[in-house]
Amino acid sequence: MILIKSMLKSFKETPYLDKFNPKEHEKPKVSVIVPARNEEELISKCLDSLLDQDYENYEIIAIDDSSEDATGDIIKKYAKENSKLIHVSARPKPKDWMGKNWACMEGYQKATGELLVYTDSDTKYSKNVLSLAVSHLLSLNLDALTVIPKMLCFDNWTRITLPMLSTFLHTRFSALRVNDPSKKTGYFFGSFYIIKKSVYEAIGTHEGVKHEIIEDGALGKKVKEGGYNLRMVRGEHLLEAVWARNKPTLWNGLKRLMVPLFLQGKSIAVGIFVAVLFLLFMPFPILIYSTIFFDNSMSFMMLLIFSTLASILIYFAGFFDATKGLQLRKIYSLFAPVGSFIVVSGFFSGMVQANSKNSISWRGRSYSMKEHVTSSLSL
Repeated sequence: MILIKSMLKSFKETPYLDKFNPKEHEKPKVSVIVPARNEEELISKCLDSLLDQDYENYEIIAIDDSSEDATGDIIKKYAKENSKLIHVSARPKPKDWMGKNWACMEGYQKATGELLVYTDSDTKYSKNVLSLAVSHLLSLNLDALTVIPKMLCFDNWTRITLPMLSTFLHTRFSALRVNDPSKKTGYFFGSFYIIKKSVYEAIGTHEGVKHEIIEDGALGKKVKEGGYNLRMVRGEHLLEAVWARNKPTLWNGLKRLMVPLFLQGKSIAVGIFVAVLFLLFMPFPILIYSTIFFDNSMSFMMLLIFSTLASILIYFAGFFDATKGLQLRKIYSLFAPVGSFIVVSGFFSGMVQANSKNSISWRGRSYSMKEHVTSSLSL
């Protein structure tokens, strides 16, 4: 009930990218940095939408991160046809760097703008996103701004799972917590964040998070811990991104969320797993058990009442998040038990994999967990 109250407040009070009091400001140069690895199916839409922005003073730096498909050729073609776009071929990744982090660093070294925008190559923008982001940042005297995108779902497994995962994330990473100076929570959405170059350099650039699997979350945390002014806003009507493309990327994405927590501390990860297990999933099997084996004892009566109430609340949370946050059809929220089971199973698998020191696969790369240290997420 507390979580649902928090969700309702978050959806009601989270600011929007295009709703603020604009002030007169300069038009500083913006460097849009787009790391891309094996993105031949989606990168054209991203680059087309970036080249169509109504902001005048900007450049696009697209980095081919050792792609094994036609991504590099697509970027080269765009660079030949558009002087605003710069093609970068990432050098071989140093041994102690994560892949995307290194590609972001390669892009930064080519950037000439006063403001840096980092974005994923599967993100698509409305024409005015850059103008709104710059104006929002400067009008409110912010140091960094991140935008919540509309999350596209390409398969039914993701549509079923994402509402329950999003429900869990509301417990710690809501915009209200990020925007509250008294809270320690800091987070960036990898699909879009804009940051002053001076601030980015002050927090150590991507080199300061080179070991991190969830580098965007780690950078957001560093900004908040550094005492800088960070804001998270809604922008589902202005940009869209992809979290998972199919079942394998959904599964690896769930494991990827748990690995940093486990490497940060086993007790933290186990505690989070148990909390998510009982918050999102266990009421359903308990309800089934109490229904099948019900007798007239007080204990079974209480078990039945509270498991029923908890199950209804989970359904309500999933329904609300699916329709209001993710803009999915209502029918997908009916599969809340399945979505919850996938989330907790993915988290458990992530802990097992981190403990075994095996590699984890993400966006075409295998990342070794050996001697990996992280501090990106603090729950």
